[in-house]
Amino acid sequence: MTASDPIAASGSRPPQPLLQVRNLKTYFPVNRGLLKRHVGDVRAVDDVSFDVFEGESLGLVGESGCGKSTVGRSLLRLIPATSGRVHFNGEDVFTASRQRMRTLRREMQIIFQDPVGSLNPRMTVGRIVGEPMGVHRLHPRSEIPDRVRELLVKVGLQRDHADRYPHEFSGGQRQRIGIARALSLGPAFIVCDEPVSALDVSVQSQVLNLLNDLQDEFNLSYLFIAHNLAVVEHFCDRIAVMYLGRIVELADRDTLYRNPQHPYTRALLSAAPMPDPDAQRRRIVLQGDVPSPIHLFKDSLAPTGPATLPADTTAQEPGVEYVTRQRLLHRPDLVEVSPGHFVSPSPADS
Repeated sequence: MTASDPIAASGSRPPQPLLQVRNLKTYFPVNRGLLKRHVGDVRAVDDVSFDVFEGESLGLVGESGCGKSTVGRSLLRLIPATSGRVHFNGEDVFTASRQRMRTLRREMQIIFQDPVGSLNPRMTVGRIVGEPMGVHRLHPRSEIPDRVRELLVKVGLQRDHADRYPHEFSGGQRQRIGIARALSLGPAFIVCDEPVSALDVSVQSQVLNLLNDLQDEFNLSYLFIAHNLAVVEHFCDRIAVMYLGRIVELADRDTLYRNPQHPYTRALLSAAPMPDPDAQRRRIVLQGDVPSPIHLFKDSLAPTGPATLPADTTAQEPGVEYVTRQRLLHRPDLVEVSPGHFVSPSPADS
C-alpha cells in the first residue's frame, strides 16, 4: 500500500473511520524581489494520509517544525490547505460551503497549545466558554450560564470560576478552561495541539487523565499532537511519526515502541530520557542540520551519498549509531511491514 491510501487500523476496528485524511498538502509560498516573484514553497505538510476512528486517540509526533500543528489546523480549515481530501463522517470538509462548515465545526474542535494566548483576557471565563453556545444557538440564552458552570465542574474547576478572568488562574487551570470551551458544542473529534507541553510535569498528568476521562464519558476521538514520546505512549492508541512534512512510520502504540523500523523513529525513542540510570540502550544520533523545507522533496535532492557516517566516526563512541539528516530526506511511500504497521523505507532498507 502507498501513503495515499494507508491501512490505518487492524481488521478488528470499524471499517469506516470518523476522520479520513488523504494526500494532505499545505504549502506556504516564498516570494522575493520588488515584484514579489514566486520562487518556491515551504512544504510544511507534503502528502500526509491517516485515519482516526471513533473513540480513538491518534498521536502525531515529531520534532519542532515537522508540520504537526499545520496538519491539525489544515484539516479544520483554520489554515487553507494546498490540496488533498479530508472527510469527516463521510463528508468532504474542504468542499463544504461556509454554512455547512459552520455546522461541521460543532463536531470538530481544537485545544490550543498556549493556555494563555488562546483565552481572551478581556472576557470572563463564563463568556469564553459560553460564547460558542451562543454563536451556534445550541441552548436558550438563559440556560447558557448554567451549562457553562456544569462544564467547568466537569473539567475540575468550580462553578464560581465563571465570574473570573483568565489572568486569575494558573497554567493548568487555563488549559482546563480551553478544554471546557472545546467541549461546549458537544464535539465528536478534537485536535489536541500539544495541550500539555506548556504545563509543569506535575500538572501534565492531571490534564492527560482529564482528557482520558472525558474521552470515555463522551466517546471522543483525538488527534493528539505532541513531541514528548512519554506522553504519547501513555495517552495514544496509535502513533504516526512525522519528519519534515511527511509521515515516516505509523503503527499501534505497542508495536511502535517495541519494534520501531524507521531510523528517525529509533532516534526519537533513543533520545527520550529513561527513569532507570543504570539502563543500557543503543543511542542513535542524528547528524547535520535540519534541512530547509523549501523544495525539500524534489527528486534532485534525493540522497546519493552514504546512509551513515564513516566507520571511523562511529567508532569514537561505542554503542552510538550516527544517522545523517541527508539519509532521512529519502522517503518513498509507506509500505506495510506487518499488519497495521507502515514504514517509509530508508535507503539502507530499499
